[in-house]
Amino acid sequence: MKKYFLMMRQIARCGFALALALGTSAGFGSCAKKSADRVKDTLVVSVGGETGGNYDPCKGYGIYGYGIFHTALYKINVNVETEPDLAAGYEISPDGLVYTFTLRNDVKFSDGTPLTADDVVFTYQTARETGESVDLTMVKNVEAVDGKVRFTLTKVYSPFLRTTALLGIVSKRAYGPNYAENPVGTGPFKVKQLDINEQLIVEPNPYYYGKKSPFRQITFLHIDEQAALAAAKSGQLDVVMVNPEYAKETVQGMYLRTIKTSDNRGFNLPTIPEVKNRAGQIVGSNVTSDIAVRRALNIGISRQTIINNALNGIGTASWVRFEGLPWANEEPGLRDGQVEEAGRILEEAGWKDTDSDGIREKNGVRCEFRITGRTDDLQRYNLAVALGENAKKLGIHIIAEAMDWTGAKNIARHDPTCIGTGDYNFIDVYNAFHSSFAGIDTVNLSNSGMYANKTVDGYLDAMLAARSEAEAVALAKKAQYDGSTGPNADFPYIWLVSIDHTYFVRDGLDLGTQRIHPHGHGLPVIQNMNEWEFR
Repeated sequence: MKKYFLMMRQIARCGFALALALGTSAGFGSCAKKSADRVKDTLVVSVGGETGGNYDPCKGYGIYGYGIFHTALYKINVNVETEPDLAAGYEISPDGLVYTFTLRNDVKFSDGTPLTADDVVFTYQTARETGESVDLTMVKNVEAVDGKVRFTLTKVYSPFLRTTALLGIVSKRAYGPNYAENPVGTGPFKVKQLDINEQLIVEPNPYYYGKKSPFRQITFLHIDEQAALAAAKSGQLDVVMVNPEYAKETVQGMYLRTIKTSDNRGFNLPTIPEVKNRAGQIVGSNVTSDIAVRRALNIGISRQTIINNALNGIGTASWVRFEGLPWANEEPGLRDGQVEEAGRILEEAGWKDTDSDGIREKNGVRCEFRITGRTDDLQRYNLAVALGENAKKLGIHIIAEAMDWTGAKNIARHDPTCIGTGDYNFIDVYNAFHSSFAGIDTVNLSNSGMYANKTVDGYLDAMLAARSEAEAVALAKKAQYDGSTGPNADFPYIWLVSIDHTYFVRDGLDLGTQRIHPHGHGLPVIQNMNEWEFR
């Protein structure tokens, strides 16, 4: 009953916000008639958390490659390649340490002031100082020289161009304490009205140098998924993100748009035995530290069954962390569902069900461990439960629990947690597998499998020092598997699915060509919002 009243309160809030968006003080029912009658020069959408008022790129806004208020020196295109955006091009010094960017001369901020090299320098200096945006630790200096922007790096760093595609440029003149709620950028939209955690109304930036949106305004609503689906069924929303458990619903006047992603879900599998770190925490696992357990689990489960049970069958089975991205290595091309082979691997490694309770043991240790899913993310918890259920046939007892995200991350190096990934920068390969992140005192999720392999480290170090992206990508692939070694065969993670991002969309509304979505269900769809139009 409590859940019902919460949903109704959300719907009522939706009605009020919609009334504001549509220019009427009428209630929810009146909004429906207004929605049906209005000229389609406005949109109302519910696609996730775009109403929080955190629109400062120097503090992390847009670092996954989508945002609507800012643009960057370079951008990621539909083929996940880099191409010029605010920059007309760049030159790189023979030693690979100095990048000099020439700026376009036709760019203005949303307040009408022209973009200058000083704005770019200010953005990078501020982002480096906050430490809350893209990694800029390799930047020794950034300066304006004859209207150009010059970066001097401390080392050759092959992902740098991609880094410049993930940091939106802010206005030095307009930047201040309230910038995050009142962004002044060079992107296709600007803020018209913001009611934090209720609604955001945007309108086209008249000074935007690219394709301008045909819509007079677009309203983002902050409502939960059940309320959003109810609003969509009442004709109130033009685009609504839905998770797989709702994707098979029917919404009159709307069609389902399913977009492929590199938004993977899986679990880290600690590769070292249990040990206490300096904080007194137990890290590592006496079960998953045995490669036989990790290998058997990876080949013995059925990913499709897990997807069917946890995600309503919506998603693509995934073996590797970077599915769908140019640097993903699918080798050695293993297949799952090999229950008998998984059992043989476990038996030969000494894991046997000696007391016939369905759980294997070895040297007094039960083949049993806990995993966590997030309390605020039903998908992750469902995957944890489904993985645990699927592993029973292997004699592996996985205990799935829901936990708040902070708590889950804090214990992940002992109790695996459901990880979501997907990044347009191949530095993610380094962060996932380099042994410099494998320490027992590390507090982030980088290499939370605590995987250490000198051969892999060599490939990754060479990847960073590569002089071209093509060379770097080839090394990134070798780091994953070179024919004999690598995490694709050592299994410091078990990857399950690249989730599909699903949206109900108003009939006739075309969302354009979407590049493969990165991490974050919902918001990536806005990556080309200025190109949306009715056809």
